[in-house]
Amino acid sequence: MSDTGYGDFEFERRFWVRDLPVGVLDEQPAVIVQSYYLADEGYALRVRVQTSAGAPALDPTLDPLAALDAYSDRFDFCAVTVKGPVNAGTRYEAERELDLDVGMQLVRRGGARIAKTRHSVWLGTDGWVVDVFAGGNAPLVVAEVERGGPVTDLVVPSFCVTEVTEDPRFSNDALARTPYGTWAAAYEAELDRTGPRFLRGLGTTTRAEADDL
Repeated sequence: MSDTGYGDFEFERRFWVRDLPVGVLDEQPAVIVQSYYLADEGYALRVRVQTSAGAPALDPTLDPLAALDAYSDRFDFCAVTVKGPVNAGTRYEAERELDLDVGMQLVRRGGARIAKTRHSVWLGTDGWVVDVFAGGNAPLVVAEVERGGPVTDLVVPSFCVTEVTEDPRFSNDALARTPYGTWAAAYEAELDRTGPRFLRGLGTTTRAEADDL
């Protein structure tokens, strides 16, 4: 539960990344494999296992079950999470830690899965995570910023091309069912037609210069 007065509500914004500049990714990433037992219209039930920071990055060709096997001796945290739909960067998320062995068996035995390497970086005044997806979701990269309250007046790193906070295709539960690799070319063509987009109604969104990273 959040200790910011908002209970189990989380505040985050997410961005599609085409190319990451050298030096942005940290050298101490975490590896995550998660399974969605339910995903429908933004409601989701997720089981996640992950390593502490310091694991080697995932081979992007590994599918989630192969990643689960490859990092089985490195996972040290597991949780089940209940999620609600996203609304202007706000989402209900209630989490409970699980026994690691039970959680790994749950991920292995059911649900739709994803695997990703998560890098944590500090950019400007905000902490960001950069998820580099593997398996069927490669070569997707998504950058996410989270705060203790609504993410307003945000300075967006220059490598963030467009916002996908409220694009349901980019939710992790959707990616588990319809991997990005199957529609990446179509999305890039769509982006070329429509151009970048950013949420309105959350104060001022500005782009950082590359030299500010």
